Amino acid sequence: MSTQFKNACRAGAAAVLACSLLSLGACGKGTDDAPEKAEAVALLVSPEDLVTVSDSALASGPSITGSVEAERRADLRAEVSAAVLSVLKENGDPVRRGDLLVRLDPNAIRDSLTAAEASVRAASQAFEHAERQYQRMIKLREAGMVAMQQLEDAETQRNNAQSERAAARTREVTARQQLERTEVRAPFDGIVSDRKVSAGDTAPVGKELMQIIDPTSLRFEGRVSADSIGEVAEGQRVSFRIQGSADTDVAGTVTRVNPAANAATRQVEVLVRFDDPKQQPGVTGLYAEGRVETRSSKTVTVPAASVVHEGDSAFAWRVKNGTVQKVKLDLGVRDARTGQYVLNGGLAAGDSVLRYPGSSLKDGQPARLAGRQEETTVTAEQ
Repeated sequence: MSTQFKNACRAGAAAVLACSLLSLGACGKGTDDAPEKAEAVALLVSPEDLVTVSDSALASGPSITGSVEAERRADLRAEVSAAVLSVLKENGDPVRRGDLLVRLDPNAIRDSLTAAEASVRAASQAFEHAERQYQRMIKLREAGMVAMQQLEDAETQRNNAQSERAAARTREVTARQQLERTEVRAPFDGIVSDRKVSAGDTAPVGKELMQIIDPTSLRFEGRVSADSIGEVAEGQRVSFRIQGSADTDVAGTVTRVNPAANAATRQVEVLVRFDDPKQQPGVTGLYAEGRVETRSSKTVTVPAASVVHEGDSAFAWRVKNGTVQKVKLDLGVRDARTGQYVLNGGLAAGDSVLRYPGSSLKDGQPARLAGRQEETTVTAEQ
């Protein structure tokens, strides 16, 4: 191979290498001039995911616990000793005043009534005979044909017969009343709340048979600590929640404060009337707790579920101007009844925060309202 040909090959290789370097340099320069722009994923928010911060009336006062009971209730008991023949109503059955509920065996009492009626007839005949004898003695005494002692004896026999007739009539009335009491009837319109006997049971006098309640007469029978009872008075408002409806506040009014504390618990019974009869649960025995509102103040509150704790700090995720914003909160006391925190700072009334914030949220992340076009952004709802 000639020297000229070798030189030409070396020059061509150098040119190819130069072009490769220039290409790599150009590619590297283009990459540096285009910084990465990773667009944040927009958060899809539904109206149910938002909570509007608002002014709330924060009540303070003694706590009250108890249960919902019927003011009008009757514990029906056996007034005669007899066997139970039949029970005609079950728990939950509605009843009208006078409806037959329980029938007791009347045979023994019917026999007593028959004997009492016979005694009345015999005593009445004895009294009529003694009365005729006494009237006869009066006439004979006026004619001077009998002594005064005989007249007095006739009068005594007449009085004794009269007393025996009255006693026999009393026994007849008692037996008749006992016969009527073998049929236990509803004293008022209501519902059977507790059936306590069955057919075949023996019911002595005083045996519990059935309980009837009027479901329209429910009230909150609460108890307040004796240390705080001095703040409670009739007419004060009570806000409480009932088991089974923990998300609903029920309003009531104190109607009576028991003048005596319970000997065992040292608590005082307080009776509370429902302000709205429609809020009555229709079921007795449900646990309820709340607060007697002896003092009340307006303040901004936030639900506990919307608060995220990080060590000693707390914050919430506010949705405003189409973005999610991390807002540090200055929390006050927590209302034990509602579970909400009092806000001393961080949010204002009208701000919208996420109800249940997740752990993957980023400050400034875009937010869009579910069900609308992508370009529609979420704004704070009043």
